Amino acid sequence: METVYTQIESPLGTLTLLASEDALTGLYFSEHKKLPDRAQWGSAAPDAPLLLAAHKQLEEYFSGRRRSFELPLETRGSELQERVWTLLRDLDYGQTIGYGELAKQLGDPSLAQAVGAAVGANPLSILIPCHRVIAQDGKLTGYAGGIERKVFLLELEESEESKAQKLF
Repeated sequence: METVYTQIESPLGTLTLLASEDALTGLYFSEHKKLPDRAQWGSAAPDAPLLLAAHKQLEEYFSGRRRSFELPLETRGSELQERVWTLLRDLDYGQTIGYGELAKQLGDPSLAQAVGAAVGANPLSILIPCHRVIAQDGKLTGYAGGIERKVFLLELEESEESKAQKLF
């Protein structure tokens, strides 16, 4: 099954979307820490229906008109990575969670560092919302697209009530 790709502009810079025939397989920032080798991107296909749908939904998300994505996603990770990515998919718009809490949900609080590694290996940034994972003390920690992008995404999803509280 051939992989196809397109690149789109966003408020976070250029995003590269990768897809198989049936599902999105990657969403990467231009300076992504784990950007796949260019040879793995496949053929450029900016008019592929799935890539067009992803582009449209991302535009809606960035404009505040979309809170969840309705796109088929496909990941290929270890058993632990897949479990972590599944938990991330269940996070609501604007909800944050700590690495330790994710480890507890997996049944083993000692897995916090492994959870962090799985979060960092997420191939579908934004779509699988790894930006919603924060340190236990509430601090923002690393993000494969850079901490400034994580801040942008969290602020985008912040409730109006929460934004108003910051003014006082």
